[in-house]
Parts: sequence; C-alpha cells; structure tokens
Amino acid sequence: MGVKVIIPTPLRQFAEGNSEIEVEAKTAGEALEKLTTEHSELRTHLYKDDELRSFVNVYVGDEDIRDLNGTETAVAEGGEVLIVPSIAGGNLAGQARAKSDLPELTQEEYARYSRHLILPEVGLEGQRKLKNARVLMIGTGGLGSPLGLYLAAAGIGTLGVVDFDVVDESNLQRQILHGTKDVGRPKIASAKDRLEDINPNTNVEAFETRLTSENALKLFKDFDVIVDGTDNFPTRYLVNDASVLTGKPNVYGSIFRFEGQASVFWAEKGACYRCLYPEPPPPGLVPSCAEGGVLGVLPGIVGSIQANEVIKVILGAEGILLNRLLLFDAWAMNFRQVKLRKNPDCPVCGDNPTVTELIDYEEFCGLPNAVEERQETLEEITATELKQRLDAGEDLQLIDVREPHEYEIAKIPNTKLIPLGDVVKRRNEIDENRTTVVNCKGGVRSAKAIKKLQEAGFSGRLINLKGGIGAWSDEIDPSVPKY
Repeated sequence: MGVKVIIPTPLRQFAEGNSEIEVEAKTAGEALEKLTTEHSELRTHLYKDDELRSFVNVYVGDEDIRDLNGTETAVAEGGEVLIVPSIAGGNLAGQARAKSDLPELTQEEYARYSRHLILPEVGLEGQRKLKNARVLMIGTGGLGSPLGLYLAAAGIGTLGVVDFDVVDESNLQRQILHGTKDVGRPKIASAKDRLEDINPNTNVEAFETRLTSENALKLFKDFDVIVDGTDNFPTRYLVNDASVLTGKPNVYGSIFRFEGQASVFWAEKGACYRCLYPEPPPPGLVPSCAEGGVLGVLPGIVGSIQANEVIKVILGAEGILLNRLLLFDAWAMNFRQVKLRKNPDCPVCGDNPTVTELIDYEEFCGLPNAVEERQETLEEITATELKQRLDAGEDLQLIDVREPHEYEIAKIPNTKLIPLGDVVKRRNEIDENRTTVVNCKGGVRSAKAIKKLQEAGFSGRLINLKGGIGAWSDEIDPSVPKY
C-alpha cells in the first residue's frame, strides 16, 4: 500500500480528472515529485523554480508541512498527502457588556426567536447579543445569499451589505437572495428588499459600492464582525488586511465547482488569511466560477456554515473555526479539517508587520500587469469581425478549448474541439500554416491555450475570440445558448 495524494477540484484537470492518486513515497516531497512526474502539467501549478508555491499548502494528516519538516515530512504507508490551494472562541470585541446594556426584545421578537430562546447555548441573553450585533457582509451573491438570509432570520440587529453588481439570469441558479423579477436590478436593492421581508426587525444598511482600499477601513470600523462573501483574490486580501488593521474577526468562505472552504480569521486570537496564503496565485491560474462552474447548492452549504460561525462569534461560543480550515467536497460528501497556525512572519499580523496600511490589491494580485501583458502579446478578434472574415471566404481554422460537456451546450459552426488540458499534446492537430482562431466561453481559457501553444513552440498565427462564444451569441447568432 502506497501513499494517497488527494487532488483538489481545481487541479484535477491536470491529473486526468483523478481526485486521488496513489504513489510509493516515504515523504511528502517524494509523493509530490512522483505525482508531478506522472502528471507534468501539475508541476507548473504546484512549483515555481523547484519550490512549492506560496498559495499552495500541503498537509500530512491535519498538519501543514510548513509546521513540520517541510517536504521532508514523513508519510506513513497508507497515509494521505492533501493539497490545499487558494480558491479563500471568546467574547466578541465590543460585545462584552453588562446584560443591562443589551437591547430588550419585544413581544413579537420573543415569539419570532422562540426556538433560539429555549436553547441554553443562546437563551435570552444570547438573543439580545444578536440584536445588539452589527455584522458587515461583503457581497450578496452565492455566499452572501444564505449568509444574509440566515443572519437576518437569526435576529442580527444591524446587517450591513456591500455590493455594486446587478442581478443576471446566470446568478439565479445559486444566488437565492434574488429572484427572476430582480433580473437587471442592483443586487443591493434586491437584497435589502428580501432581507427586510425576512425580518423587519433587522436594520439593513446598504452600501452600493465596490469595496476599495479607500473605503474599507471606514466601513469596517462601525461593525463587529466582517463576513467575506467575495469571489476574487484582490477583494479577499483587502477584506483580510482591513479586518486585521481594524481588529475585526473575518468569517471566511470560498467555493469552486464542488468544493468549499470556511474558517474564522481573527488576528488578535490566531491566524489570518495571509498566514494561510501569503501570496495570491498568478492571474488566470485559478479559474473563476464563471469559467469553471459551481454546483448551485454548494454556496448554500458554505454560506450557511459562515452564518453559523458569525452567530457563534457573537455569542462568544466555544469551538468556532478559529485556527482551523474546514474543507468540504459536495460531490464526495465529505468534510475535512486542517490546522492553521499564526505565522510570526506574516506581513500583516506577524511580529513585525510590513503591511500597516491598505495597498493596491489589484496590483498585489498582478492584475494590471496581466492586462498589459495580454494586450502586448495577444491578438484578438471580435465575433463580428470573425463572421465577416468567414463570410468573405478566408481560410480560418476554429479551435474550441472548452470541455466536451460545454461543447454540447453551444458551439460555433465548423469548430474543432480540443480541451484546454489537451491543447499542447494535440497541437499537431492544428495546422501551423493556417490562421487559427481560438475560442472558449468568455475568452479566458482561449487566451491560456494560446499562451500554452506559444510556449510549446507552435509557430502558427493564433487569434483569440474576444468574449468567446457568449459574444458570438450576442453579436451573430442569438440561437446559440448562453450559459
């Protein structure tokens, strides 16, 4: 019996779809070397210059190998090596006040919260703490929907919500805070209406704005708990750093495809998000839910876990997810927990912090440089231009780099399917003497495919379809389904 290496969802496409692979190894490093030798594309995602990337954590059992012997950490026969990439107790500060200072409940509230009141872990005092609490929720999307619904229903006194997006049809598969009638409305308006309907006793403070380095500290200072319902790395690091600098607990959740993560980051009592992931992954390395998909019920489960932790933090309960990372796989239906430790060298919450004010988080995550680099090296074509050139009889070959199940949903006529994970090893199927237009759903994976082909020595002309098949549906053929 060898050692099992557990492959997370975002990396399975580079391991032939496997969720776990058994290798013969005595250490974590040896297991990873054998894994990446067998599946060479994984190496780019796990290593940089033969060192494990900072946004990829590796656990043996429930211990981070950084807290053990690093890659030399021994793994027993039959043991597991768990790869965890970034995808995101005690009384609450400001809540430790005398019972007489807590707000009283009305007769209606006694009836509304009766199932809480008869729980000894909550009781009358606990419900008054919830009524007294001020919680700021960042985002009203997949995670923010169950978060908002359950926090309002639980009797949180003031619920702040931050969002600047509008409701889109593609949101409705999972963002249950919004309905069909809300399509096209600002999410903040839809959310406020629904939350006030759930519980008119909850004061909903709506902030229709993008969270930025300029407004985060001002927003955070008036709330007791921050809940991270974001879906991108710049905002996630911003939420973390602003929470540390204002001394607020940060209840974290993230989702991708079938997998979710949850934790409570509270620098005064333990680790922060940067202790877990010191640096973000390079732009484009981790696909978004729009590109990779997400099971509709997954944010409901993870968001509900976050709501649970918010309530426990306010109540001063034991057993909050402090210094623990909860990992959930909805497809395999299993939960795992791994330990987190405060990093004394953490740049924001460590012994000698270097981040003492909020920074440019898009620059920190490499986004401006990525855009500039893309503009310099990537030739693009619009759907309208492509149609015109095809109608003119130009000899173009069309390559679609989506997955086969996506190709079944919608396709541009006369395209050849070569999924992104296969594009390099099947490059001989692409004629280098013809101009090639590469497409995907929105233009992200096709750009990656072009870069991979160029790096592999492909010498033909490669053009990216700007906006992907979604743009083709918008500009050329509305009968092509958008998904």
